[in-house]
Amino acid sequence: MSLLDRIFGGRHERATLEPLYRQIVAAGRDPYWYREGWVPDTIDGRFDVIASLLALVLLRLERDGDAARRAGILLTEVFIDDMDGTVRQLGIGDQVVGKHVGRMMGALGGRLGAYRMAAGDEADFAAAVRRNVFRDEPHSEAAVALVAARLARFRDALGPVPLPGLLAGRLA
Repeated sequence: MSLLDRIFGGRHERATLEPLYRQIVAAGRDPYWYREGWVPDTIDGRFDVIASLLALVLLRLERDGDAARRAGILLTEVFIDDMDGTVRQLGIGDQVVGKHVGRMMGALGGRLGAYRMAAGDEADFAAAVRRNVFRDEPHSEAAVALVAARLARFRDALGPVPLPGLLAGRLA
């Protein structure tokens, strides 16, 4: 494979995951999170919801092992591309874009670890949501419970979706 194939081939491969990524972002933009769940309707609050939903999808892809490994990498690359563009649209200069995107990747990785460790224990999952969505400053414990329950329903709905359907953007 030539260097150009590797560079531009990756873009083509990533494009196949864009429908899935768009569905994740659409789910994260649902006003429910911000109205009923009291997640702050800010750039950071929206990032926290979208990163949490993405983390749950990536954990679902992990379940399929080698068959989904490349898709998980490509989906993460689509996220990086989106975050890079978003940071630039906010007016962040070229010299610090990488630092901001790096922090966002760290935040995504933190959510992956937290939600992976909380698997099967709803109290631990709610604690992870408290830290990762509300940054330990929730409007109320009822808001944490509501958002944790909705994220858990999202996670559980991903379980039975066959891999081809998931990769095509079907989230439930």
